[in-house]
Amino acid sequence: MDVTRCAVPVATRAPTGETNAYLLGEDPAVLVDPAARSDDLDDLVSDRGVDHVLVTHTHPDHVGAVAAYADETDATVWARYGRTDRFRDATGCEPDRTLAPGTTIPLGDDRVRVLDAPGHAPDHVALEAGRGGPICCGDCAVREGSVVVGAPEGDMRAYVTTLRRLWAMDPPSLYPGHGPAIDAPRETLERLLTHRQRRERTVLAAVEGGADTLEEILEAAYEKDLSGVRDLARTTVRAHLEKLAVERRLEWDGERAAPVRE
Repeated sequence: MDVTRCAVPVATRAPTGETNAYLLGEDPAVLVDPAARSDDLDDLVSDRGVDHVLVTHTHPDHVGAVAAYADETDATVWARYGRTDRFRDATGCEPDRTLAPGTTIPLGDDRVRVLDAPGHAPDHVALEAGRGGPICCGDCAVREGSVVVGAPEGDMRAYVTTLRRLWAMDPPSLYPGHGPAIDAPRETLERLLTHRQRRERTVLAAVEGGADTLEEILEAAYEKDLSGVRDLARTTVRAHLEKLAVERRLEWDGERAAPVRE
């Protein structure tokens, strides 16, 4: 299936300052993550018969032009089942239909299949473009750097599970929400898993070393300068603490952490 990427400038704190919108298929096509209007995206949409509009998740840097393109194309707008209020609040658009993991959207002789991909956001999905084809993975992965998984919005246990599920699927390529296509998916997913494992170890070591407040753990767990991203790092540490607490590897009450008592 044809996958066309269009990087759209956005005003949020999105990595690179752009979000990737995608058109899956040629005519008809599925428009994915129209973050904002741009001349390039307008041209792509006008050149194709867009029958469906959907998003990988409803963070502001992925949904800004959903309503505009839905009105312009008269396409079917999809929202995740059980998350329609969240979708409506984020997009200002009433969905026509709901989707869930396993939903398939026919496109000629092929189809787009919805995959469950929570972690970065609770409503996050990924989209398989054709049978055994590439996957539009939204903010599950990036070719360089890492993905913010910040509590309370993000769930680190779910995110790690999503990475492992994508690794097991072994798609030919991943099309992320930000940055270039990922042409070595397993290598990238392994790098992201290793990064999370290393951060988890530093958080656990900080607590075992006596740090108990979120700020103390943050200071101990990060060696790099956090200027400009300290708030994101703080929510990430909280997500790691919540994961470790569920796994009973430390104690965390939302305010203070402690090693597991024997």
